[in-house]
Amino acid sequence: MDGGPRVPEQRRPSSSAEAALRFSVLGPVRAWREGQPLNTGSPQQRALLAALLLREGRTATAAELIDALWGPEPPSQALAAVRTYASRLRKVLDPGVLVSESGGYAVRGLGEGALDLAVVQDLAADAEKARSAGELGHARGLLNRALSRWDGEALAGVPGPYADAHRVRLDEWRLQLLESRLDMDLEQGCHAEAVSELTALTAAHPLRERLRELLMLALYRSGRQAEALAVYADTRRLLAEELGVDPRPGLRDLQQRILQADPALAEPSAPASEPPAGPVRPAQLPATVPDFTGRAAFVTELGEVLASAEGRVMAVSALAGIGGVGKTTLAVHVAHHARSAFPDGQLYVDLQGAGPRAAEPETVLGSFLRALGTPDSAIPDSLEDRAALYRSVLDGRRVLVLLDNAKDAAQVRPLLPGTEGCAALVTARVRMVDLAGAHLVDLDVMSPDEALQLFTRIVGAERVAAEREAALDVVAACGFLPLAIRIAASRLAARRTWTVSVLAAKLADERRRLDELQAGDLAVKATFELGYGQLEPAQARAFRLLGLADGPDISLAAAAAVLDLPAEDAEDLLEALVDTSLVESAAPGRYRFHDLVRLYARACAERDEQPPGERDAAMSRLLDFYLATAAGVYAIERPGERVLDHLIRSTYPGLSFTDRDKALDWLFTEASGLLAAVQQAGTAARLRRAADLLVAAVDLGESGIGARQYVRAAGAVISAAQQHGDAYAEGRARLMHSHLLGVSGQFTESDREAGEALRLGLAAGDPVVCAQAPNQQGIIALYNGRHDEAEQHLTRALTAFRADRNTPGEASALCNLSRVHLATGRTESAVSLARQGVTIYERDDTGMALRLANGKYALGLALTSAGETRLALETLTDALSMFQDARQQLWHGMTLFRIAELHLADHSPAQAAACAEQALAVLHGIGGEWRRANILTALGRGLHGIGQTDRAKVCWQEALSVFETSGSPEAADVRGLLASTPVG
Repeated sequence: MDGGPRVPEQRRPSSSAEAALRFSVLGPVRAWREGQPLNTGSPQQRALLAALLLREGRTATAAELIDALWGPEPPSQALAAVRTYASRLRKVLDPGVLVSESGGYAVRGLGEGALDLAVVQDLAADAEKARSAGELGHARGLLNRALSRWDGEALAGVPGPYADAHRVRLDEWRLQLLESRLDMDLEQGCHAEAVSELTALTAAHPLRERLRELLMLALYRSGRQAEALAVYADTRRLLAEELGVDPRPGLRDLQQRILQADPALAEPSAPASEPPAGPVRPAQLPATVPDFTGRAAFVTELGEVLASAEGRVMAVSALAGIGGVGKTTLAVHVAHHARSAFPDGQLYVDLQGAGPRAAEPETVLGSFLRALGTPDSAIPDSLEDRAALYRSVLDGRRVLVLLDNAKDAAQVRPLLPGTEGCAALVTARVRMVDLAGAHLVDLDVMSPDEALQLFTRIVGAERVAAEREAALDVVAACGFLPLAIRIAASRLAARRTWTVSVLAAKLADERRRLDELQAGDLAVKATFELGYGQLEPAQARAFRLLGLADGPDISLAAAAAVLDLPAEDAEDLLEALVDTSLVESAAPGRYRFHDLVRLYARACAERDEQPPGERDAAMSRLLDFYLATAAGVYAIERPGERVLDHLIRSTYPGLSFTDRDKALDWLFTEASGLLAAVQQAGTAARLRRAADLLVAAVDLGESGIGARQYVRAAGAVISAAQQHGDAYAEGRARLMHSHLLGVSGQFTESDREAGEALRLGLAAGDPVVCAQAPNQQGIIALYNGRHDEAEQHLTRALTAFRADRNTPGEASALCNLSRVHLATGRTESAVSLARQGVTIYERDDTGMALRLANGKYALGLALTSAGETRLALETLTDALSMFQDARQQLWHGMTLFRIAELHLADHSPAQAAACAEQALAVLHGIGGEWRRANILTALGRGLHGIGQTDRAKVCWQEALSVFETSGSPEAADVRGLLASTPVG
């Protein structure tokens, strides 16, 4: 940054008049007064203004200005021209700004921030200070603000040698600032995001070795080692051809480190977190219970293990035992006692391992990184990258991590710090014998003395001393299980009129049951029976019925549907259950069961719910609620779709939305619970509604959010429908399964499912399947290069949509047919078909942005092939914006890919490579390998066009491997590209 140009130092506190006058030189030379542009005159007049602005308030003589504007050979009337220009500028600018002095001129009295160059200089200086202080995020933000002030080429359109010299200097300074910001991007782990930008920059500045070095490092940290090495090969060849020199030592050293897989390259060179004053110190431990009792040997043992963390790579202790045995209580207690040994903070998470849907390690890592001060923009997507960044952030710190309620060792491993001075405490129901290096602790029930001591601390010594034998009976009836003892004692403490003997008598039958159950869920069930028995009838009913629903949690509205109650009444019951600790409040308006409590609630429902049909009725209402609400969201996203007319009508109402964003928020928030309801709908009475819910919630799969659970739900409906012989439900479920398989690139399986769906749809007379299945078959045939077959399928789909008066479906089929015509060389008809589809979407005036985006996507492809690149780019850019608004990540990425292809057709390889890189980033983990290979092919073409041949070949080789594995016809084209590219 020290090489940046200096700016005028004649600024002073501005008056309102001064603040209203602004100038820019980082782009066209312009002036504004109170936001309104001023006429700065001819190019020579603007050159005079620029020369004065860049002189930092100093006077420029007439001779200096003549030299600045015309160089050594000025025109004969140059002096008169300078005076004329100055006079005209005085009339435009505020009085006293352009002054005459000593036979020359100067610009004086500019207000703070009046010149864009001055603003950038200040921002750059502040960024340098922030970086020196270790505040990388703040420094990056300042540099981004500085770089945003450039509006194209500095001093654009301004003639003269003075402007030429400053233009070169300002461009060099901008590149220096950009390199500094990109360097900080990589230091904060944003390597994947930086690849696209660096690819475009190296194309624009092919001989700038620092940019090549940053690109190599970004590619290597993104797991693209071969491409990183190819960048070096391209650079070496280019430097030899253009300059006759070898790469500088720094670049050669980086190549060697990449070849040797230097571990230091895999991590940012600076911490990712940068709090304003010292490192962030999370303190996430739950509160320890004030009446913690016993476990003295375990407390000592675990405390010694944690104390040894300072001299070890990592100290890990794993506590195992049945539910309710006190694993979490012990771990939290020990962690609080060890806090002083971990001054850099304590992290905590409930991994929900005992339930059907354990917490995903990548989600937990995201939460931990945020707690440690990492901004969201610096958190990578993949589990591996998050784990690596997590370990890097913890390096040099002493942090304790408490991983509660883990499922297995595989879930835990990515969450372990792995650095000296840190430690982890893990609790789980299973012994983690496969967790290498862990100190294993098996936690059993309390001893009689410890159990009585815990009971006494909660109830009070006076009450227990008066009835010691009865107290021993109580703790024995609880099986000495800490949670059971705590619940029993808390009930007694809350009821001052009860004696200990009264409680013991109430537990008599339960004591016999507990004596018979040695471990496992039954012991936990007996413990929770204590709390359940004290519920009011309405509370007990709510507890039983809500436990029937799967999903990590449930919203108040969904719970009200299960209970068939107004939301206000349902909330009262849920809050009462929260008070008894049988239900947890996950967030305002959301509730969840502990996984073991849910199992117990279901057992109670099977035993106590009368009439028995009420259980099915409750789940039916939940399914109706989800179906009605999801159908409303579908209607907002796809207004005018006839599909809605073919869904089974819900008898229980759903929520209504008028705002599209809120509707989508609901759908994506409820994804897990909604799809769990589909999976649970195995009865004949609920199957068809479950299949319809898959149709209405298709965005969950297509967007990539919940895609795997969506596929599992579709599989469950298919299996149940086969058992019940329901062709309607099976056909719709297979249709949606086919759609999701196509989205993930599994075309053979998708084609097979679509064919089976069509057979079932015809048998059931289902207009939805009879139109959409051949549409899907046509898309798959198009992808596989079976164009005649694709046209037949899509023509059949078009006929079916028209028969159903489904105009959006008709438009969809027309757009897909357009792509078939395009693939078979019928460009003119392809454009016509796509325009027909777009016209239908627009003519219906339904506001269906998502469907219109699909139409514009098809039209953009046709226009690209027709050579109408400008119109094609506008059309595809419109589609891109619509897909982003609809949160359709797959089509967002694919549209970027198509824009890359357009740039290739328009001979703009640098822009093509940048768009292809963005497409790869957006489609990370979704869309399947076939789509990824197509994007890599386009990326290779762009890279080849900007001279990065070796990197292009790496992309093509990777794409070819995918195409050959899948038997895709694109393999031949890629082989041709590789064959026609000479060896570097």
